[in-house]
Amino acid sequence: MSNIHSTAIIEDGAKIGNDVKIGPYSVIGPNVTLGDGVEVLSHVVLSGITSVGSGTRIFPFASIGSEPQDLKYGGEQSRLEIGANNTIREHVTMNPGTEGGGMLTKVGDNCLFMVGAHIAHDCQIGDNVILVNNATLAGHVEVGDFAIIGGLSAAHQFVRIGKHAMLGGMSGAESDVIPYGMVVGNRGGLSGLNLVGIKRRGFNRETIHSLRNAYRLLFANEGTMAERIKDVAEMFDGVEPVMEIISFLTADSSRSFCQPKSEDGA
Repeated sequence: MSNIHSTAIIEDGAKIGNDVKIGPYSVIGPNVTLGDGVEVLSHVVLSGITSVGSGTRIFPFASIGSEPQDLKYGGEQSRLEIGANNTIREHVTMNPGTEGGGMLTKVGDNCLFMVGAHIAHDCQIGDNVILVNNATLAGHVEVGDFAIIGGLSAAHQFVRIGKHAMLGGMSGAESDVIPYGMVVGNRGGLSGLNLVGIKRRGFNRETIHSLRNAYRLLFANEGTMAERIKDVAEMFDGVEPVMEIISFLTADSSRSFCQPKSEDGA
């Protein structure tokens, strides 16, 4: 049985699952779907064609599903899909997709979006992602599983941030960030691998050693990038994390990718 405060507004057409809690003065639009066990605290606005997965908690003054901040948006019936067991803290904003980006903004499961984080139109967010306070993603950004976007950081539109990567606090990414990479600074370059995050995720020493060697080879001075990618792919064939980096580097992208800050890639 759901628990809905008397001051909350649930518009006709909204679909409310079992055991949902909706706090004072929250507004649930007519095309919103809330899964079982969702908790919406006070003063939250959920609008647009938005679905929220089971067990997700949304804190006060979050605005979820409102129109994209895109001048090309023409009122198309685009969607926002939020997965299960996410935590969406105060003043977080998330916008649906646009016709120019596939009509869908999608958020995975088990993510944490801290105060003031922003997910723009057409973003694709994986599972177990963390956006720290006031981290912002422009339109069409892709973020892989277990990535962390530090506080007061931003990603340029169409940037890809690979799984297990980290964008340090007060950093700006205008280029793609490889999986397992670490980027720090304004228009930051690679500062190596996200070794702390990798270790916390339980990767064994052999895998970490392979990642470090592959990183050094990929960003060495000898040969072209294409040649180095080919060599690393052959040398580390079967090492899944390394091959994820290779796949990332060889995939289509409208952005360049972040290079190491130092010339030798250390």
